[in-house]
Amino acid sequence: MGFTTGNFPPVDLETFTDKPLQERVKTLALHWVEYGFGSPKMIPTTYVLKLVFLYIGLGLTLVTLTSGVGAPWDIGAWWNEPIVYQKLILWTMFLETLGVAGSWGPIAGKFKPMTGGVLFWARPDTIRMPPWPDKVPGTAGDRRTVLDVALYAALLASLVVPVVLRGTDVPALTAVLPANTSGLVDPTLMLIPIALTIVLGLRDKTIFIAARAEQYGPALVAFALVPILGGADGNAFVDMIVLLKLLLVSVWIGAGASKLGVHFANVVPPMVSNSPCVPGRAIRRAHYRNFPEDIRPSGLAKGLAHVGGTLVEIAVPLALLLTTNATIALVGAAIMVCFHAFIISTFPLAVPLEWNLIFGFAAVFLFVGFPNADGYGVADASSPWLVVTAVVALLFFPVLGNLRPDLVAFTPSMRQYAGNWASALWAFQPGCEDKLNLITRPTNNQVQQLEAMGYPPAVAEITMQQTIAWRSMHSQGRGLFSVLQKHVRDLDRATVREGEFACNSVIGFNFGDGHLHNWRLIEAIQRRCNFAPGEFVVAWVESQPIHRSTQQYMVIDAALGIIERGSWNVHDAVKEQPWLPNGPIPLNVTWTKTDGEGNPVRASQAAGSPSAGERTTA
Repeated sequence: MGFTTGNFPPVDLETFTDKPLQERVKTLALHWVEYGFGSPKMIPTTYVLKLVFLYIGLGLTLVTLTSGVGAPWDIGAWWNEPIVYQKLILWTMFLETLGVAGSWGPIAGKFKPMTGGVLFWARPDTIRMPPWPDKVPGTAGDRRTVLDVALYAALLASLVVPVVLRGTDVPALTAVLPANTSGLVDPTLMLIPIALTIVLGLRDKTIFIAARAEQYGPALVAFALVPILGGADGNAFVDMIVLLKLLLVSVWIGAGASKLGVHFANVVPPMVSNSPCVPGRAIRRAHYRNFPEDIRPSGLAKGLAHVGGTLVEIAVPLALLLTTNATIALVGAAIMVCFHAFIISTFPLAVPLEWNLIFGFAAVFLFVGFPNADGYGVADASSPWLVVTAVVALLFFPVLGNLRPDLVAFTPSMRQYAGNWASALWAFQPGCEDKLNLITRPTNNQVQQLEAMGYPPAVAEITMQQTIAWRSMHSQGRGLFSVLQKHVRDLDRATVREGEFACNSVIGFNFGDGHLHNWRLIEAIQRRCNFAPGEFVVAWVESQPIHRSTQQYMVIDAALGIIERGSWNVHDAVKEQPWLPNGPIPLNVTWTKTDGEGNPVRASQAAGSPSAGERTTA
C-alpha cells in the first residue's frame, strides 16, 4: 500500500456486486487476510497526527502550562505530578465526549464528515437512546431536545474547565509530598461532570458509553473523594492513588478474563491483518490455518491471543498491584506500555488510540511514580473496608455483564477487544437503505459519504461490503449470516450492512457495542422512515454469557418488530469458514411471532417470497 493509494480488492467493478453474497464475502475476507481494509497509509497517518497535535500537543500543553509543572517537553518535570494525571484523564474524557477520540474517522466508518459525536449530540431532533425509558421518569422518547443539547454542552464545559484552571492546595497532598507546588484539581470541580454524566447518560446511553464513563468516571470519583477520605495527614492522597490503581487493574483483569473462550482468537487475525505496522503478507497469513482454503485462526494467532492477551492482562496487573519490588514494577509497567502500544499499532476499527495512550501512561505514573514499596500499596489504604468497597464496586458490572450480558453494555462489562460482542447485520431490499436519509442527522449513509468524496458508486459499495466480510471473520458473523439466509428475501440482491458501521451514521457513535443498535434503535428508525414489512431486516445477537456455550439472537423486522428469537452454539460458529461453504450453522428457534391465525411471521414471507433454506432445530 502506498501513502495515498490503497490496495482495493481485485474484483470486476461492473459485475462483482451481482455475485452471490457468500461468494462476495469469501473474496473480500481473503483479501482482508493479506491487506486488511487496504487503506492508504495516509489514513493511519491522519490518526497519528491527531494524537500528536490534538491529544498530546494541545492537551499536554494546556495541562502542563496551567499546572505550573514546566514545559510540555520537559517530561522529567511532570511525568509523576498528580495534577498532570488528573488533567490528562479529564482531557481524554473531554475528547471522547466531544467525539474526536474513539470511533472517529474513516476507519470507524465516518468519511464525510469524519466526526460524529458533537455534530449529532449538539443538534436537536437527532436520535437519542435512553437505557431505561420505561423505568426512569423523564427519559422516555428518542428525540434529542434542547435540554439534552444544553446538558451535553454543560458536560463538555465541566470537563475542560478544570483542565485550564490552576490547581488548589490540598493538605493531604502536601503532607505526603511537601515539595509539591502544583496542588490538585479542586475536588469539588469533579462533582459537576460526575452528576452531568449520570443525568445525561440516563437520557442518552450513547454519550455515556462514548465518554467511557465506566472507566474515567471512577477516576473522577477518586479525585473528588480526597477531602472526604481524610484530613491533612496524607491518608486521603494515598487512598486516592490506591483507588486509581484498583481501577486500572480491574479494567485490565476484566478485559483479560473476557478473552477466555473461543471468541478472542478470532479477533486477533483480522486485527493483525489490518495493521499498517505488520511487514509483509507472510506474517499476516501466518495468523490463519491454511490460507486461502482455511482462514480460521492458526496456533500462532491463538498463542498471541491467550498468552500475549489473556495471560498478560491478568498476570502482569496482579503483579503490579501486589509487588513491592521496584524492578518487577518497572518491568510490569513496561510490559503494559508495550501491550497498549501494540494495540495502537493495529488501528482497531473502533480506533481507541487515546484510551490506549492514557492507559500506557497510567501504568508508569501509578506503579513507577508511586510504587507500592513507598507506601502506596493496597495494604497502605486507610481502611481495608475502603479497598473491599472499591473492589466490589469496580467488579460489579463486569461480573454482572459477563453473567447477564443482556443487562450490561460490553464496555462496563470490560469486554473491550474480547470478540464476545453483541453484533448485528442489517439487510435492506434494493433501494430501501436510502430511507435512512429521512433521519435528522448531519450526514448521509456511508456509501453516499464515499460518493461525495469522489469515489465511483461501485467502489463505494464494495468498500462498505468489506466491513461485512470483516464481521464474517469473527465468531458471531457466521451465525448472523445464517440468520439472514433464513429470513431475508433474495438475500443475494439485498443491501447488507455491518450493524456497528451503519449505527455510526445514524447516532454518531459506536464502539463495537450492539446494545447501541438493538431493537430500540430499530424502533426509533422505523418511526422516522416507515419501512414496509421485509424492507429492513436485522439479525442481532447478544454476547455469550461466560457460563453458557450459546449466544441468543433475535430477528427484527423494522415494520413488524421482533419476529424470532433463538440461539446458536458458539462452537458451531467458530468451526465454520466465514463464507459458510457448508451452509448455515444450526439455529435453535425458541420463539416465533405469529399472525392472527397462529402462523409464524417471517420477513421474507411478508416481502412476498419464500425464505432461503435452513438447518433449524426446535
